[in-house]
Order: sequence, then C-alpha cells, then structure tokens
Amino acid sequence: MPLFDTLQHFESSNPYINQYLASLVCDGIEDASLTYEHALDFLVEQRHNENNYKSHRSELTGFLHWCWREEGVSLANVDRRLLVRYLDYCQAPPVTLIGYRNVAQFTRLKGEDTRRPNPQWRPFLGKRSLGKVLPYRLSVSAIKTKLALLSAFFTYLNDVEYTDRNPAALLLKRAKARYAGNAGCDDEAPMKAFSELQWSYVMAAGTRLADEEPEKHERSLFLIALLYSCYLRVSEVSARPGFSPVMGQFRRDSKTGVWGFYVPMSKGGKSRTVAVSDALLKALKRYRRYLNLPELPAPKEVVPLFCRHRAAQRGRDTGELNANLGQRQIRDLVDDVIRIASLDAMSDGFVDDAREMEGMTVHSLRHTGISHDINLNGRPLSHVQADAGHDSIDTTSHYLHTSQVERHQSARAKPLDHLEHAADQ
Repeated sequence: MPLFDTLQHFESSNPYINQYLASLVCDGIEDASLTYEHALDFLVEQRHNENNYKSHRSELTGFLHWCWREEGVSLANVDRRLLVRYLDYCQAPPVTLIGYRNVAQFTRLKGEDTRRPNPQWRPFLGKRSLGKVLPYRLSVSAIKTKLALLSAFFTYLNDVEYTDRNPAALLLKRAKARYAGNAGCDDEAPMKAFSELQWSYVMAAGTRLADEEPEKHERSLFLIALLYSCYLRVSEVSARPGFSPVMGQFRRDSKTGVWGFYVPMSKGGKSRTVAVSDALLKALKRYRRYLNLPELPAPKEVVPLFCRHRAAQRGRDTGELNANLGQRQIRDLVDDVIRIASLDAMSDGFVDDAREMEGMTVHSLRHTGISHDINLNGRPLSHVQADAGHDSIDTTSHYLHTSQVERHQSARAKPLDHLEHAADQ
C-alpha cells in the first residue's frame, strides 16, 4: 500500500489512505494515524528538493509497512534490536513485494477525481539479467543510506518529542560492520534552541513586521510568543480533525486570579494547563485589540485562536476563511520570521549566529522556552516539567546546561588550597 503521493498531489486528502489507516487502528496500531501525520510533516520539509523527497518517501513507505504489517508494532517502540530485524527483512523481502520496473505509486482512472493506489507498484525494486531474476541483495552502501534516511526521520521525531530514541543513529555510530561500516553519528541530535541573542533577533523581527504590516504579521507575532512562552508543541495549537484551538483555552482561575493556557490533549493523550506570564498576557491583549476583541477572553470563548487570512485552497477546509491554521501553515509562518531574523543578524555582523538560526524550526521555540526558563529565568524544574507536559523530570533536566564561557568563569577563581587561599585573603 503506497502511503505518500507525488509532490504535486502530496497535500490532497486520499480516501484510500484514510481507510487503510483506519484499518490499522482497528487492528491495534492505535497511533498509526498520528505517526502518519508526523511522516507527512517530515516529508513536507523535504519538498524543496524533489530527489530528497523521493528518497525519504520510498524509505518511510517500506519502513512503516514493516512496522505495521510485518511486526505489528508502533513506530515509537522500535529500538535497535527491532531495527536490525528490519534491515534483515530488507535484505530478503517477500517476493510478492519485489517489482522489476518503475511504476507510479498512484494512478487516476479516466473519469475519476481521486487518485488510487497502483496495484502494479512494489516497494522493492529487483533486477533481471538475460531474462533471469537476479537474487535480491542490498549493498553495504544501500544499507548505510537506509540508516541515514531513517536517522533523519527519528531525529525529527525526537524534535517533536514523539519518541526519545534514534536507533538508526545508534547503529551508525557503533560502526556495526554488518551494516554500517565506520560511519559515525551522534546518539541523539542536540536540541536546537536559540541563544539569548538569537531569540532577541526573532522577537525583534516579529515585532517590526507586526508594526509595519499588522494585517499580515500580528498573528505571527502572537504565535511565536505563545509557542515560546508556553513551550507548546505545534500539534497543540494547530487544527486537526476533532480539534480547533480557541481563545477560551486562556482561562483565569476564579479563586486565585491566575491565568493559564489549557491544552486539552497533548503527547500521550494527557491534558494540562500551562502557567501564563504577564508578558504573554500583554502579547495576548495586543493581538486581541488588533482583532477588535475585548482585551481578555471570556470564559468558554470559541473565537478561533488563529484564523486564516485567505480561504483554504485545498483539503477538508477548502473555501473556509474562519478556520484555524494547520501544522504546515503554522510552520511556514514561524519559518518566515526566523528567516528574516537570521538576515537581520547577518547584516549586523553576527554571521555564525545567523547561520545557526537558518537551521532552526518551529520546534526550536519549545526547546528555547524550556531552556531559557530553566537556565535564564531560574524556574524550578518541577514547575517547568508540569508546564512542558514531560512525563519525567529527567526529560526536563536534559535542558540544564551551562555554556563554555560560564564554566570557564566559574572555574577561574578555584584555588588549589582553600586554607592557603583564605589566609591570603
């Protein structure tokens, strides 16, 4: 079953895929639809290079098929041991899954609007010579390429906190002669968070854009403020089937007067209320004044949190203007602000900072908010853990860090003999 269409048709909803995902959920793979959404978002990031897109699409299709149909496991549960089994599977796949010519994954019958899976397509491509089928076997180079592609996907899943492991990177780093040769890779990709200077450029760029073109950028300014201040995942502020974020999620406790932002469902299906800072309340008031709304939301207010400026051109919301933004639209808005902030930093001579900023994504805002609250604002780990929705404080503690300069400064005054040092004083 092919899962991802060509770039031209990528974002069009496909009923055959939807039905297939529903069948997987019924068969016990409860997070199949969520995993698929993450795979779609990952592939969207490859859309600027068609060859990269095709390579990742091909690998993800085969890998997800193996997880769901061959092993019956959630992708989040794939560890190094299971991944070795996947590589063994790829070395000798079922003959029914091997094709001997390139064909399109989806086709459209004459008179139909919907593209359907091509029954002639196969996920593995074999070879023939002089009319004979050659034994199917992957080279060491092909195995390394598979691991590199999967490692990039797992890095993305780590970034959005869908999983905290990267078994492909582990196989590459530990140089297993069976598959990976001497290639090296880190166990975990570092969390991409903005420094104080870099984040200052992002906020300055967002504010300037909102001042200059409020009809276009007031929404973006509040979006980055909310994602940063409440460490929200993109999925927690974007529309999806059955959920549309509303202003009423900002709630004031009637007893304490404290404001919070309610997240009805997050990773693991848990809800939480994130403490709201005075600075974010100020940003909320500015945004709502622009929308000609009262400064603060009323209880159970159902005004959409982020409305489209133009009617949707495709998908289930085609023609709707007052619909919330999806994950891809949110990512594009944030990427635009980051890009402009990077250019500003570059023009001011901060070349290295600007280049680092070019690699940041919308997910970096969550990491930055958590990191800054712990390391700059001095919030207790337990408070940050609750606001971030981390299951364990160990996850939160990963954000504790000190820079090389800070470590050097704290080490400069260390004496070799404390008593002698005290006497000299």
